[in-house]
Amino acid sequence: MEIISEEILGQTIRAREPMSHKGNYGRVCLIGGDQHYGGAIILASQAAVHSGAGLVTTATMKVNHGPLHARLPEAMVVDWSESDRLTTSIQQATVILIGPGLGLATDSLTLLKRTLMLLTKGQICLIDGSAITLIADYRLTLPDGPTYIFTPHEKEWERLSGLLIENQDRESNRLSVNQLKGIVVLKKHRTEVYLADGIWQNPLGTAAMATGGMGDTLAGMIAGFVAQFPLNNAILAAVYLHSYIGERLGKAHYVVLPSELITHISSLMKRFEGN
Repeated sequence: MEIISEEILGQTIRAREPMSHKGNYGRVCLIGGDQHYGGAIILASQAAVHSGAGLVTTATMKVNHGPLHARLPEAMVVDWSESDRLTTSIQQATVILIGPGLGLATDSLTLLKRTLMLLTKGQICLIDGSAITLIADYRLTLPDGPTYIFTPHEKEWERLSGLLIENQDRESNRLSVNQLKGIVVLKKHRTEVYLADGIWQNPLGTAAMATGGMGDTLAGMIAGFVAQFPLNNAILAAVYLHSYIGERLGKAHYVVLPSELITHISSLMKRFEGN
């Protein structure tokens, strides 16, 4: 197992070309946020925007549109029940993130199935939160072509892999990841990233980050990073920077709020950008 180090940030985050525009930094479509968990998709959307994604569209329940516009005017918003607009948003995206606050209702399952059906070769699909549970519960088959990144915590990984938490050792996890044919970011005290060519462990993190919305924020950061930078490095850099910021804030705060962590993403990316 390799340990992620600070060097990954300078190796991944690149200075922007002077003549570039928003279209050069990826299109991210985030899908989630039912009537109970709108905050999850708002946090994920904020994280994607602050991580530098060029164009961000959030497909969520209509009740969340006002709060999202108020918190994040930089994101475009789609009612997830508007089939044609949702289809266009998914098809135009470089990266799709589905799951934060999605919920487990029948409508959520239908939305997940529709999203998977619309994915095409070359797209990157992050599967988080409720979407992981729905895939596990209903044994959904993922279409070939896209690159899949799963971001489960240990209980979600238990549902998806069938491995009890106490049996989630590296060897067993590796076998399950291989069967999924995707990348897994296993969120835990020391998060592990299962790439095709190896396993990486995040050395950072603090108990001050143990609060609701932290995983949604990480998912949004990963989406923003992979929209701009080479895939494997982007995932590792997002995981590391997320905890790096959390540790810094945790020195002065008993609890690190995800919304506060998000406000530091861009300045830290600027600090570590390479040429």
